[in-house]
Amino acid sequence: MRIRTSALTALAVAALAAGTVLTAPAAGAAPKAAAPKFLSASQLPPHPTSAWTAGPVTEGFPEGLGTCVSTEGVPSYDYRHREFRTDLDTGAVQLTIVADTAALAKALAKHYDDLIRTCADRIEKAYPDVEAEGRDYGTLPVEEGARVRGLHTETSWGATDISLLSVGRDGRTVTVVQWGQMGDFGDAPVAAFKKTTTTAVNKLY
Repeated sequence: MRIRTSALTALAVAALAAGTVLTAPAAGAAPKAAAPKFLSASQLPPHPTSAWTAGPVTEGFPEGLGTCVSTEGVPSYDYRHREFRTDLDTGAVQLTIVADTAALAKALAKHYDDLIRTCADRIEKAYPDVEAEGRDYGTLPVEEGARVRGLHTETSWGATDISLLSVGRDGRTVTVVQWGQMGDFGDAPVAAFKKTTTTAVNKLY
């Protein structure tokens, strides 16, 4: 999610103590599966005036997710991500993580969803000049399941941003998708983002 204030950017490195610490993978765990596939630009929620552009699939954890989701409290995984942008003020990112077991992936998906669910409260607690509200848009019946949530932030000086975030799982693989732009909940393409999330999980393998 593109964040407009340095205060919110700083949250990416703040302690996310609310997250559950996951057990590290056991030695001799299952071998790596084939690398999961990513969304293409055409599979993002359509922008009314600008086409999406997809960046390359890149190793590492995307900095833009750090406001709500981070690597803190989880084992070290091989993170891969792809960022998307339009010519205007809208962006998106997809993260994939392959865990060693389905049980670890299930715990990781819950951990990330919990971080997203509590993100608004943590933002307001850390930054009194920011009002934040989260919404739950429910689960999706795809593979081992996915959940979609929304987050709106507004600063005391009037900067306002809306994001949609989802966490889904297919076996040992977890994916997180985030879409964001300036605006509020009325500007969020929830139905289209649910379709994007379903496609993202189905497309992993």
